[in-house]
Amino acid sequence: MIEQHFHRITDMPRKSPPNLGSMAYLRLLNLVGAIQRGQPALDPIEERLLNRMATAWHRGERVSVTEAMETQEGLAPATVHRRLKRLRDKGLIILATDEHDQRVRYIEPTPQSVRYFAELDACLQQVRSD
Repeated sequence: MIEQHFHRITDMPRKSPPNLGSMAYLRLLNLVGAIQRGQPALDPIEERLLNRMATAWHRGERVSVTEAMETQEGLAPATVHRRLKRLRDKGLIILATDEHDQRVRYIEPTPQSVRYFAELDACLQQVRSD
């Protein structure tokens, strides 16, 4: 009985893989996955916050903890604050005190986060050149 079932399965025509168009995106996902395996694991909220910070840093902007807590659509300020502390604990951000107002803290990159985004950029450049 099992042998009959097995033969029916092996005799079935094989389907060709779906056409996914350009494989560049899949190569990028593989490269990014390799980089992320060498980094502390991030949950989706932490990744979203870190990407938001990277965008601001790239534009030369400073983002305060208060601004981050107020501008994350769909997230409670307490959730944002907890995730910022986790990013700090993972070594991906530092919280720097404003030199004129000790109550204000800015979110700044660490060498580890700068390296992480540089590696992501290198992945993108590699996929573009392939």
